[in-house]
Amino acid sequence: MKALVLAAGLGTRLKPLTDTTPKALISVLGTPLIEILIKRLIANGCDEVVVNVHHFSLQIIDFLQQKEHFGISIHISDESEKLLDTGGAIKKAGRLFSDDTPFLVHNVDILHNLDLQAFYHQYAHQAEAILIVSQRDTQRYLLFNDKDELVGWTNIKTGEVKSPFEEVKANAAAYRRLAFSGIHIFSPSLLPEMDAWGDRFSIIDFYLQACASHRIIGVEKKDLHLVDVGKLDTLHAAESFLNAEM
Repeated sequence: MKALVLAAGLGTRLKPLTDTTPKALISVLGTPLIEILIKRLIANGCDEVVVNVHHFSLQIIDFLQQKEHFGISIHISDESEKLLDTGGAIKKAGRLFSDDTPFLVHNVDILHNLDLQAFYHQYAHQAEAILIVSQRDTQRYLLFNDKDELVGWTNIKTGEVKSPFEEVKANAAAYRRLAFSGIHIFSPSLLPEMDAWGDRFSIIDFYLQACASHRIIGVEKKDLHLVDVGKLDTLHAAESFLNAEM
């Protein structure tokens, strides 16, 4: 298994902690988020990681060097000059892997109870992108048909619908609404499709166009327990989550 760790974000919701420290190095129970994730990836059979960096990028690079890259192959996708958003990050980092096998994409600030190894080996070759989704209260949902294929996106607060399919735009309520977890498997076969997208774009916007001609599926995890360590008030929830796992 190979993985792209998205660690370039500004972490604005974690201010003032991120005024001097990148989000990836914010600690939960004394351990930086990036260390928690990389150790978990290794425990799940991952032997190659790409980390994208931007905010206080040298701090992350120095930290990984001090840890001797945790004994695996770790490459840096440097976005110091310009944040590329999730799609641009995948476009740039995807070419740094040693081969063309599908790779896991994982936000650095997500904690969960998912068996990453089982997920990867079961689904990595079933579609060109596989998204972990769940029934979670939010304003923005991805839309799926009865074959679990991505067909659109909706904001239930504003009523906005995005889709390459007119029938979905006309009747979005007929499709399953599921929340994206920030964890997905991406096939490098999609990289050429990104050539026309420039260097900065959202991966969700890309998927919403690509799903018209490529198989992009959602895998629903009904027992998914997910903690987004993106705000100060979620740090306590993250500590409770890790304590429960110990």
